[in-house]
Amino acid sequence: MARSVNKVILVGNLGKDPELRYTNSGVAVATFSIATNEAWKDPEGNLQERTQWHNIVAWRKLAEICGEYLKKGAKVYAEGRLQHRNYDDKNGVKRYVTEVVLDEMVMLDSRGAGGSQPEYHSQAAPSGQDQSAEKSDDLPF
Repeated sequence: MARSVNKVILVGNLGKDPELRYTNSGVAVATFSIATNEAWKDPEGNLQERTQWHNIVAWRKLAEICGEYLKKGAKVYAEGRLQHRNYDDKNGVKRYVTEVVLDEMVMLDSRGAGGSQPEYHSQAAPSGQDQSAEKSDDLPF
């Protein structure tokens, strides 16, 4: 049986500063969005543009790095896996979320002459484990 692959690679700009918080057991989690743009000419030759927004979730040390170094408008390379989940909001309405669980991140904006940009990797949970769910006594990852 063939292996399956769940890999997302994005290069885009942050829509706002990452929101960094900690779970009850002290695990860091950062959430932010990345905008990617595409442009094409329609049949009449007019330039058309579209922006897609992607929800990103980073965990542990990678979350702390994102919270400290990434800022609104920053260009980043983001690599991770696609995750779908749902939850009930405050009014009991079921909400569905699609997000990229970040495994690697590279800041692409220049920080001055001659400086190379650092690359960051996380130690992600095995595929199939929902990192958004927290247990009070222990985390599943």
